[in-house]
Amino acid sequence: MKQLKLTGFVIFFFFLTESLTLPTKPQDVDDVSITQKFIEDNIGYITIIAFAQYIQEASFEEVEMLVKAMTEYRDKCLADMTLPECSKLANDVLLENICAMEGLPQKHNFSHCCHKADFERKHCFLHNKKADVGFLPPLPTLDPEEKCQTYKNNRESFLNNYIYEVSRRNPFVFVPTLLTAAARFEEMTKICCEEQEKANCFRTKAETFIQYLKALSSYQKNVCGALMKFGPQILKSINIAVLSQKFPKIEFKELISLLEDVSSKYDGCCEGDVVQCIHGRSKVMSHICSKQDSISSKIKECCEKKIPERGECIIYSNKDDRPNNLPLREAKFTESENVCEERDADQENFMAEFLYQYSRRHPELSTPELLRIAGVYEDLLRECCNTKNPPDCYRHAENKFNETTEKSLKIVQRECEHFQILGKDDLKYHYLINLTKLAPQLSTEELTFLGKEMVTALTTCCTLSEEFACVDNLVDLVLGELCGINENRSINPAVDHCCKTNFAFRRSCFEGLEADKTYVPPSTSQDLFIFHADLCQAHNEELQRKKDRFLVNLVKLKPELTGVELQSLLADFTNVVKKCCQAQGPEACFREEGPKLSAKSQVA
Repeated sequence: MKQLKLTGFVIFFFFLTESLTLPTKPQDVDDVSITQKFIEDNIGYITIIAFAQYIQEASFEEVEMLVKAMTEYRDKCLADMTLPECSKLANDVLLENICAMEGLPQKHNFSHCCHKADFERKHCFLHNKKADVGFLPPLPTLDPEEKCQTYKNNRESFLNNYIYEVSRRNPFVFVPTLLTAAARFEEMTKICCEEQEKANCFRTKAETFIQYLKALSSYQKNVCGALMKFGPQILKSINIAVLSQKFPKIEFKELISLLEDVSSKYDGCCEGDVVQCIHGRSKVMSHICSKQDSISSKIKECCEKKIPERGECIIYSNKDDRPNNLPLREAKFTESENVCEERDADQENFMAEFLYQYSRRHPELSTPELLRIAGVYEDLLRECCNTKNPPDCYRHAENKFNETTEKSLKIVQRECEHFQILGKDDLKYHYLINLTKLAPQLSTEELTFLGKEMVTALTTCCTLSEEFACVDNLVDLVLGELCGINENRSINPAVDHCCKTNFAFRRSCFEGLEADKTYVPPSTSQDLFIFHADLCQAHNEELQRKKDRFLVNLVKLKPELTGVELQSLLADFTNVVKKCCQAQGPEACFREEGPKLSAKSQVA
């Protein structure tokens, strides 16, 4: 893992002789040497990530068998690149090797994918991935001293196991992100194992590390979900908005050229194609750095970094300053007499340019809001261009844009007011109840995760000066988690409608939803009110998780109860735990109090 310093966005795309242009610039020649060294050192990590994401149920021993097979394949091809099998694409070779592992396809129920070929096989494996990882055992945790000793004794096995466990629990996270996570994990381990207070060091540093992984995971799943459900056009719109805000001085023609590389990157990353994903990432960063004078003044230092480090540097660089000569409005889209003619000449390009011009002028708006405004403008032109006097109709477009933003702003303000009034814990219970009533078909693990993420969004953003964009962006990511990445995911008719009808306006769609009327609760309490003394051993964080799960399962059992009634029962549960854990015989106390709480829920 020596090459994975912090960023780890390594150039793995020459592996297995992918069809790429030969290097012509010094920087490209340097790419080859870095890549060659990376291939020699890190093929195992890449294979572990890909296999663990495709076949999440596979054991670590099975993953190690595939690593051995892929390493042998690599060594054979490095020795003689003219062998026929060395001309295959990397992802195809990986899937062939997975399918060739004796008994594995039948054991883990993916033999139907192995009977397909090429594109169909790849998509079958993609749809085999499960976002809800509740079927996996809890992530293994080691005592800090034991963790440090294990790392010291066998660094490679320790890191392999870590990458395996994280990858199978994050099946849609892009490979470069997981490589970065692995590098950060090793760096954290090295630092903390030198400290006296190892546990405190791991706890403190892990929080930042976990947030990093969660944030990128949510964004990547959201963008890939948009691509899978709505197609490449919505992905293009998202990228126009994001890049135009980040690089407001970029020319439109240059942006369109850059978008071709960006779209190619997401095609590979969203499909789980390891090589195409990292190749695409490198191509985007090379494009940006080769044109930095016309793209951004904030990335010079990033582009001077070595290739494995420059990607993350560019992503986390500040937004560039808005050009001084940029007027507040682009008259071409609201004041020209020929708007309809220009739109009709090339509608896709015209709308792309509108989104570019509006985004670069409004760094204070969220990506979803920019997409909403583009949608409002498109609808307005559809209406205006069919009137006798189109300019009179679309001249007031700015008013429509402002109205749209005001509606979105009011939603954010209302949510932040909830946060101020309720506080963190009660706000979480509010969202756990509401989300479970909206989508009771989701697993308890998914619902508790979504509730916590909503609270994180508000606690992170509601005190910031850029409150609106921050809340709107983060809540949209939570909705992306709810809707899921696969286009065939179905929850219930109302939620499915919001997830699949309009990407930009799904936030307002969810605002109007009520409890799912198609849901039929379980006929029995399914041991919900059977408690045991292990509750007394649970630490604060674990006890809080059990309370959250109890509340979600209570809503699933009694969806007709009001929020007040449900929170009252949650308070009763908390009191029962406190009472029984202080009793001489906790188990006997729980046996007595559980049925009482069950009876109370019947009459609530």
